[in-house]
Amino acid sequence: MNPSTLLLVDLQNDFMPGGALAVSGANEVIPIANKLIDQFDLVVATQDWHPPDHGSFAASHEGHNVFDEVGLNGLPQTLWPTHCVENTGGALFAPTLNTAGIDRVFPKGTDASIDSYSGFYDNGKRASTGLGDWLREKGVTAITVLGVATDYCVKFTVLDALTEGFAVTLHVPGCRGVNLQEGDCERAIREMSGAGATLT
Repeated sequence: MNPSTLLLVDLQNDFMPGGALAVSGANEVIPIANKLIDQFDLVVATQDWHPPDHGSFAASHEGHNVFDEVGLNGLPQTLWPTHCVENTGGALFAPTLNTAGIDRVFPKGTDASIDSYSGFYDNGKRASTGLGDWLREKGVTAITVLGVATDYCVKFTVLDALTEGFAVTLHVPGCRGVNLQEGDCERAIREMSGAGATLT
């Protein structure tokens, strides 16, 4: 047991250049992911899969703009452009990603009342995606993580993986970030490293 495991975070159309919530350089991650997929025993992917009225969308809050900060269900919430709506093209994986090499996909952000940056839990840790249990069932003890965005979904996925007891390697060349504030990505990488992630 202890299969080598790669976790791909949110490599979806809406995060690619031209997408609803485009992350600069996100398309550069796809060939990196494809190259690594063949080198791991297990490959898992997370997928933002939002209802159309998700509470993290600026469009769901009259009088508010994208990137405003509001309260949502007792938690601070950055408002995002409407993105990765379930059963739309924007929620699909980037077309050049080798999805045939992915063993299991874990949807997240499916509850309109709470956002879910992490692949393991929603932002309030009120519900689990089942990812941690699935990895343990497969005998996984260590994971390598890449994807988007470094300063949001990658960061919270890595921090939760560490809390869940997995050894984590962050594949830094395979990550791209939003950088709402200058330096957010660098701070996120430092935070992940400080929490125990190995950087490669």
